[in-house]
Amino acid sequence: MSEMADAIRQLIQDKGYSEDSVRQTIEKALKAAYKRTYGTDENAIVKFNDDMSDVSIYSRKTVIDGVWDPVKEIELEEAKQLAGDDVEEGDEIDILEDPKSFKRTAVATGKQTAHQGLNETYKDSLYNDYKDKIGELIIGYYQRERNGNIYVDLGNAGRLEGVLPVKYQSKLEFYEKNDRIKALIVDIKKTNSGIQLVLSRSDAKLVCQILEKEVPELSDGTVEIVRSVRDAGYRTKIAVTTKREEVDPVGACVGLKGVRIQNVIRELSNEKIDVLRYDDDPVEFIKNALSPAQVEKVVILDADKRQALAIVEESQFSLAIGRTGQNVRLANRLCDWNIDVKTVEQAQDMDLSNVTTVVNARNLFNAEQSYDEITTVAELPGVNEAVAALLKENGIEQIQDFVDAYESDSINIENISKEDLDQINKLINENVEFVEEDAQEEPEKQTEVQQEAAEQEEEYFCPECGAKITLDMTCCPQCGVEFEFTEDEE
Repeated sequence: MSEMADAIRQLIQDKGYSEDSVRQTIEKALKAAYKRTYGTDENAIVKFNDDMSDVSIYSRKTVIDGVWDPVKEIELEEAKQLAGDDVEEGDEIDILEDPKSFKRTAVATGKQTAHQGLNETYKDSLYNDYKDKIGELIIGYYQRERNGNIYVDLGNAGRLEGVLPVKYQSKLEFYEKNDRIKALIVDIKKTNSGIQLVLSRSDAKLVCQILEKEVPELSDGTVEIVRSVRDAGYRTKIAVTTKREEVDPVGACVGLKGVRIQNVIRELSNEKIDVLRYDDDPVEFIKNALSPAQVEKVVILDADKRQALAIVEESQFSLAIGRTGQNVRLANRLCDWNIDVKTVEQAQDMDLSNVTTVVNARNLFNAEQSYDEITTVAELPGVNEAVAALLKENGIEQIQDFVDAYESDSINIENISKEDLDQINKLINENVEFVEEDAQEEPEKQTEVQQEAAEQEEEYFCPECGAKITLDMTCCPQCGVEFEFTEDEE
């Protein structure tokens, strides 16, 4: 069995198999050959040396006087010759078998079993090595193409193969024999020939992974990628942020004179990459997401439906939309908002009078964060408490009262200077947004004639676009939204 011992050592030292897996494989192979020779392996015993330097197979037989099954039984006299005179009837003894005495077909069966066992062991080992690497980069070389799928050689003597399905390929990339391919691992499968890694060149995470290799600030966590979207082969948008005020997250990713981002662009066959700053405020985030276009203003049309209007100059309109609408589509996916882009002239023709701007709209991205309504001067952040108290003593407590008095220049209170008033007015402009309410309280009592006249004079507007409508309409003539009129119960 010296050849077997050498093979065991080679498998453990050179091939990297574990000792347990080699032990189990050899044991199965020897038992398979034994069974092929004797018809059963129930009494086959495989024994290894402590240092795994040698292996032997034995037949465990019962000592009996009058053998019926020579495979499992042995005559008492024969047993005494092999194991000594102390052997008694009913004892079990292990008799060493010489594998060379096995049938030729049995040896072939054993070899086949060993080969299959080692293949499965190797596959299990590779699978365990790569199952935790899903989402990581791997480099291979173009091997062949079949039905549009590209097969990639990843080494390991052909036991590890990569496949780049059509749906995961970048639209503008083409390969030839032995071309280098860097791809993202998205799945792992066991096949008859080995392990197959499913690869992707279209996933946005691929761009993020390549960028992380180029930007140390991403690797050490100083800069973080919050979101990313991609139209493979054409454009990728990546939103980044940082908790350190002194660090510019976008500048860190782009690099000095764009060196870092250019390396990524070359890896992706000159695909355009927009790195932009993430912001909790959807208004600011939408502005950033539409880069490289410059956005003049963003209006939240419907916060619940996540609809927004981005207003740009005429010169920036085509840039904001992008070729075939690509730029605004990617911005929609990045922000998870439905963004409509209009020029300044187009926006002027729209009726935005009924649009309620969201105060501190960033709370849409952070449900746990809430903002209190500010109604009095004393609630203003950073206000001089003594000045607020004097104003309250003189009947100016509410912010609206202060604004009215300030605009009419009618505040004349001792110990309150013009600078104090200007400072409060500045705080109001920075922290308070006034929302005009169109609804008016109806008088408690009206005559039937007055009610009829009021109904005739009252005007109605579409709740979606603000267009003027009448009671006989079932849908808006401008935006098409459907509605119905109901009477409120008194």
